[in-house]
Amino acid sequence: MNIGLIGLPNSGKTTIFNALARLQAEVSSYANSKSEPNRAMLDVADHRLATLSEMYQPKKTTPAVIELIDFAGLTQGAAREGLFSSSSMGLIKNTDAIALVLRHFRDNLSERLTPLRDLEKLEDELLISDLIIAENRLERIQKACQRGKKTNLLETEEKLLHRITDHLSSNRPIRDLKLDGEPERMIRGFQFLTQKPIMIIVNSDENNFGKNETLLQQIEKNHRVIEFAGKFEMELAQLNDPEETAFFMADIGIRQSARDRLCTAAYELLGYISFFTVGCDEVRAWSLQAGQNVIAAAGTIHTDLARGFIRAECISYDDLILYGSEKQVSERGLRRLEGKRYIVQDGNVLNIRFNV
Repeated sequence: MNIGLIGLPNSGKTTIFNALARLQAEVSSYANSKSEPNRAMLDVADHRLATLSEMYQPKKTTPAVIELIDFAGLTQGAAREGLFSSSSMGLIKNTDAIALVLRHFRDNLSERLTPLRDLEKLEDELLISDLIIAENRLERIQKACQRGKKTNLLETEEKLLHRITDHLSSNRPIRDLKLDGEPERMIRGFQFLTQKPIMIIVNSDENNFGKNETLLQQIEKNHRVIEFAGKFEMELAQLNDPEETAFFMADIGIRQSARDRLCTAAYELLGYISFFTVGCDEVRAWSLQAGQNVIAAAGTIHTDLARGFIRAECISYDDLILYGSEKQVSERGLRRLEGKRYIVQDGNVLNIRFNV
C-alpha cells in the first residue's frame, strides 16, 4: 500500500512527511525544482501483533507497512498545461491513494489562509490531468478508425471515454461514476488520478490546531480529512523520550501520533484489513483489501504460495488469545481448513499449505 503526498508550494508537505516518517528530509520555505520524491516506510501500529509476539517469542516481529511518497510542490510551468510535470505524473499515477496537503498556518511568506480555495485548485488540476489523458486516447482511437482499424473493442472503449470526458468536464471525479466489471478493467491501465481514493490533510500550526471544526466539516462533505499540527508534530517526532512526547501531545490535544492517525485513515480509506502469520521464526502482520480471498492473501506473502495453494489453516486472533494456544483452539474445533474461495477476515491467523 502506498500513499502520495501532493500539495501546492509551501503547503508544508515535507514537514508532514517528516512528522509521519520520523525523518529529517530537507524542508524549504520556497518552491524548488527537486523532482525526486522523498520516500519512507511507515510501520502500522497494531496491538495484536505485539500480543502475538509475546505469545510466540519469535526471532523477528514484522509489522504491516505503508509506503509514503512526498512529491515536490506542484508549480505551474510555462511550457506545459497544469501543475503536473511528466516525471511527477508517472510516479503519482502508481500510488494507491493520494493525500492532498492544505496549508493552514501563517509564516513570513503569506498571511492569507485559503485552504478551501487551495483544495479546489488541486482538485481542478487532477480533473484536468485526467481529461488530457482521456482526450489524447480518444484522438488515437479516431486516427485508428480512420485507417480502417476500427473494432468492437475500440468502439466500446471510445464510448466509455466519451462518458468519462463528459463527466470530467462537469467537474466531477471519475470515482463518482462507480465503474465496475468490464468498464473498470478497460480503463485500469490509464490509472486516472480522480479515480483514486483521496484524503485531505489540513496542516495547521500549533496555535490554531483543534480549533477548525467548521473548516473540517466543510471538507468532510466530500473527503476524509485529518488535521495535523505539522511543524509541531515534526518536532515531536524527533524526541526520544516517550513521556516527554506524551506530555507535549496532551498539551495541545493530540491523542495519537501523526503516524498512527495517518495509518488508521489509510486503512479505512482503502478498505484494508490485517491478517497474521505466526511461528518461532517470525510473527508478521500483512495488509489486504477487505473482501479478497485467501489466494490473494497467499500471494501477498509470496507468489509461490498462491501458485501452489492447497488449503489454508485458519484461526481467529480472538480465539487464539481467548484459549491461549493453537492446541487449545484446535481441541475446541475452532481451527478450520479453508479453500481458495474463502474471504479473509480481519484478524485471521493463517498458515498456507502449498505445493510447487
